[in-house]
Amino acid sequence: MNSNPLAKDFSTGSLLKFAFPTISMMLFMGLYTIVDTIFISRFVNTDALSAINIVCPIINLIVGLGTMIATGGSAIVARKMGAGEPKRAKQDFTLLILFGFILGAVFSILGIIFIDEIIYALGADNVLFPYCKDYLTIILLFTPASMLQVLFQNLFVTAGKPTLGLVLSVCAGVMNIVFDYLFMVIFDMGIAGAGFGTGIGYLIPAITGLIVFSKKSGTLSFVKPLIDFKVLGESCINGSSEMVSQLSTAITTFFFNRTMMNLLGVNGVASITIIIYTQFLLTTLFIGFSMGIAPIISYNFGANNYYRLKKIYKICISFIFVGSIFIFALSFINGNSLVHLFTGTNEAVYKIAINGFMIFAFSFLFLGFNIFSSAIFTALSNGKLSALISFLRTFGFIMIGLLIMPQFIGITGVWLAVPIAEILTLCVSVYLNFRLLRSWNNQNNSYEKSTERLL
Repeated sequence: MNSNPLAKDFSTGSLLKFAFPTISMMLFMGLYTIVDTIFISRFVNTDALSAINIVCPIINLIVGLGTMIATGGSAIVARKMGAGEPKRAKQDFTLLILFGFILGAVFSILGIIFIDEIIYALGADNVLFPYCKDYLTIILLFTPASMLQVLFQNLFVTAGKPTLGLVLSVCAGVMNIVFDYLFMVIFDMGIAGAGFGTGIGYLIPAITGLIVFSKKSGTLSFVKPLIDFKVLGESCINGSSEMVSQLSTAITTFFFNRTMMNLLGVNGVASITIIIYTQFLLTTLFIGFSMGIAPIISYNFGANNYYRLKKIYKICISFIFVGSIFIFALSFINGNSLVHLFTGTNEAVYKIAINGFMIFAFSFLFLGFNIFSSAIFTALSNGKLSALISFLRTFGFIMIGLLIMPQFIGITGVWLAVPIAEILTLCVSVYLNFRLLRSWNNQNNSYEKSTERLL
């Protein structure tokens, strides 16, 4: 009998139970990110809130690098576990962690050396520059820990320990909130306090992950790594969709900031910051679910168990459909309350943000399926198709809309860019999923036939 938790024949209940810790983990991460932003807007000022969004592309890049290695590498590790190669799975796992840490350290050093040039290139003016520098310097110092946190959050699931990932996320989130209050409210450290609170939050799962995987009793543990650049390359290529998504978000955030600054000034930048962070919170349901089920898909793909793959897929589609309706209804009904959390007494920012959010909310009807589609192709080690979906929804279609529509309909064109991008991407996702299901039905048991022939 196979003791690996990924080898189970999942029912709807057991699949949701397995994914629940990861969903909760992502939801809690979203919540403490939102709380972080609320502290900044309430206890510093809206200029500091705007500064966070100015440097957000750098944070997107850090998260993108970590997620690229984590998701791409997780698929490789889970596939080798499913193929009955536990030793190679552990060697690859150790190599990925080592690579991620080194990459984080290099990024940290280079970022601090060129920090002034980076901030001005991102569009900060003299008013926002000191806020940006205070915050980004601290975030860069904690980049290696941030990279490890992202890696462990994904690989805890692959190791069959999703609950541990949830517990650590809750602990990290609580400590982040506690230190935000301590540094910003009690010690009056301003935006630097938010940076330290976030950095300390990174350290908790990073250090715990190092301790947990140092033990040899688990499904995955640290061993002497086999330096295999092919594994690193495949991880980066396979996880490229997540990198594409984060890079695209970084670029589109930059253009959103520039467009809003031109149309509505600093209040416009603060408004788009509120909408972007609120959108992230509400999409954590789909991100967490997709992360949670991805190792199961990779494992069964490695084991050539197409019956279970189709069964799991049907459950996933049902969850995505119900979740999309729920999130849309929640955002539409409670949009006023969500936006007001950030704005407080700033009526000018509130009016801009609530008008935009009510249009943005329609994207929740479509983005869940797009996120899931990108994740499933990553799990199947088809980074090309996964990256295509991510590129279209987070960059391609958004940029077309953002560059064209405001010319004709002003600020409404900015708000419509995201919902229209999700609808257009949905058409592509449906087509690719149809081809995937047809390949499974034809029992194409080789990786090349079942995934790479889809284009």
